[in-house]
Amino acid sequence: MKPAGRLQAAIEILADMEQRHRPASLALAEWGRGHRFAGSGDRAAIGNIVYDALRHRASIAWRMGSENARNLALGVMVFHWGETAESLGKMFSGDAHAPDALSDAEVKALKQSTLEGAPGWVQADIPEWLEEAFESNFAEDYIAEGQALALRPSTDFRINTLKADRDKVMKALKRFNLEPTELSPNGLRIPPSAGPARTANLQPEAAYQKGWVEVQDEGSQVSSLLVYARPGEQVLDYCAGAGGKTLTMAAAMDNKGQIFAYDSDRNRLKPIYERLKRAGTRNVQVRASDDSLEDLAGKMDRVVVDAPCTGSGVWRRRPDAKWRLTPDALEKRLEEQTQVLEEASGYVRPGGYLCYITCSVLARENEDQVYGFLEGHEDFELLSAGEVWEELFPGTNSKPWSSDNCTITLTPASTGTDGFFFAVMGRRAGEETPPLPTQDTSDNTRP
Repeated sequence: MKPAGRLQAAIEILADMEQRHRPASLALAEWGRGHRFAGSGDRAAIGNIVYDALRHRASIAWRMGSENARNLALGVMVFHWGETAESLGKMFSGDAHAPDALSDAEVKALKQSTLEGAPGWVQADIPEWLEEAFESNFAEDYIAEGQALALRPSTDFRINTLKADRDKVMKALKRFNLEPTELSPNGLRIPPSAGPARTANLQPEAAYQKGWVEVQDEGSQVSSLLVYARPGEQVLDYCAGAGGKTLTMAAAMDNKGQIFAYDSDRNRLKPIYERLKRAGTRNVQVRASDDSLEDLAGKMDRVVVDAPCTGSGVWRRRPDAKWRLTPDALEKRLEEQTQVLEEASGYVRPGGYLCYITCSVLARENEDQVYGFLEGHEDFELLSAGEVWEELFPGTNSKPWSSDNCTITLTPASTGTDGFFFAVMGRRAGEETPPLPTQDTSDNTRP
């Protein structure tokens, strides 16, 4: 396909998403099935236009005067891919599959429009109803934080120290020009692609198939390391999902001790079995929603709650979710978080730790939930995750946000990672174990 044909395809996909209210991944997959002639490079370029249009929807719409699919796609090409109105005109000329010729109004907008005078939420490329929450959380930096969440993400990998080390992996994958991550000692990174370029895929590589590396954002790696799981401990990963954090903790524990990987939805657990096998992990026991956890009550050294959340911290990867999020959906997530914290707390032994993690940057899902939990549980106290950070990542330039010097929030702007929140609460020694609450077996879908 020629560039103009790719652009027209992206316009059609964006229009289809708007009309049918579908996620980008589904719309792109359906388009691909209906256009078998399109090669992998074509599909990558089209997907890049679609996702960049969604990342920058508010700012492009402001500059173009409309958020229709055509304007969003044209805005991507000029404002973010380095094209001009003139180069687009030449691109369209003589191509039967190209979009219609640019109108005078489109040419004027592409040449002269700026974000001068735009509201903060437009400049930040976030939903208008969330501007107050962002400003409250990040103060004068909230626009920069939103803009960072609208950039393309890097592709990060975690070295599985049970099977390999950094030198071994970098030698095996040297043609990919991997870079060490700043924070995670076992992280490697491929910088984000630009324009129509494809993102490198390591999954067919022998190093991946042998279990030497796992795809995992550095923020997720850091959150898992902050749990500080030690060899020989008993750990419950209460919302294990596909097992990314489970695998990271298993390696940190050097396959010693026991991790119980549980999730209320057995479908979310499907990938974990193959991942555990490939990684050579031997200290993980998977428990599905219909398996009892009663034998673990009050016995776990650490309980990890990777809570269901809005996913605002991963908007770089799922930009359409940014615009689908509603106040009602946020309220539902808050209820689920309150419930899952209540359930998980009953498994912490006296003297043990309850770790609360989200991939959100919204205080209502993060600090507010932690303090709300503590108000109803006098046997728990908030500990300083900042001190653990300084021990694990000394001397690094990147510093997470913290409103209380205890909880921490990673963001693309502050730490170069996806957005993650982390807090740790200790259960006071000598406290009796309360009765276990009823386990939630509903489908609390996490982003």
